[in-house]
Amino acid sequence: MMKLKFFKMQATGNDFVVIDNRLTQFTIDKIISFTPRLCDRRLGIGADGILVLNPSESHDFNMIYRNADGSDAGMCGNGGRAISLFAQSLGLGNHLRFQVHDASYSAVVRGSNVTLFFDSLVCEIEKVLKEDEVIYKVYSGTDHIVIRSKSSLMHDLDAIRQKGSELRFDPLFSPKGTNVNFSCYNDDALTIRTYERGVEDLTLACGTGSIASAIVEHHVNTQNRRSEQNRTKVESLGGILNVTFRYDSDHKKYTDISLEGEAQIVFEGFIEIND
Repeated sequence: MMKLKFFKMQATGNDFVVIDNRLTQFTIDKIISFTPRLCDRRLGIGADGILVLNPSESHDFNMIYRNADGSDAGMCGNGGRAISLFAQSLGLGNHLRFQVHDASYSAVVRGSNVTLFFDSLVCEIEKVLKEDEVIYKVYSGTDHIVIRSKSSLMHDLDAIRQKGSELRFDPLFSPKGTNVNFSCYNDDALTIRTYERGVEDLTLACGTGSIASAIVEHHVNTQNRRSEQNRTKVESLGGILNVTFRYDSDHKKYTDISLEGEAQIVFEGFIEIND
């Protein structure tokens, strides 16, 4: 057995176990093997997923993110914001560049506020029908669908959880399945609820889900299809995120995407894992 130092972090309610892997140098297979135990809310530390900071020759660091079950989540927006705050606490600076898989991201840390820039992400929208219900597919760093819903549904978490679970495994989105977002625009903000693949439950927030939902709302609201920078306030159970993007009306694509909100190191400690 060995004692592993970890940090517990949260970003708008998404919580993570965070590890500085520059010294421990765990392999990806080892990280996958201990992730479910560390993320277990009864037998471990408890988290939506694990963030691992790795060294990088071309960037400030490399980020590995795995869902709570150990599966590959693709990109995690709130995880990217959390690990940027973590990197800043390690002395890597307030302006950061890092990699996830083959994609580059940048971040600016101002106190507890972190803005994450999806430097190379280009989003497009695909509309699908399921039993006369319109579902929007958006790849915002990972797989998402968005269902525009009535405000009353936002308070019925059991109904959202059940429908989210069903759609997450729907054959329409096989073989990998998808993350499922329910959104409703009221007043000046977009309210969302997200059922996350790999967590297999509702989470308090989802960064890439917030991006997907904001883009879909812009797409549906044709009066606001402008080419200049757009900004959407997104309210989730865990707090508020601000999504910005630019709409390319000629090519019907979304670029210059950023995600801004609070992040926090909650506590740090040690846990025993197998060598």
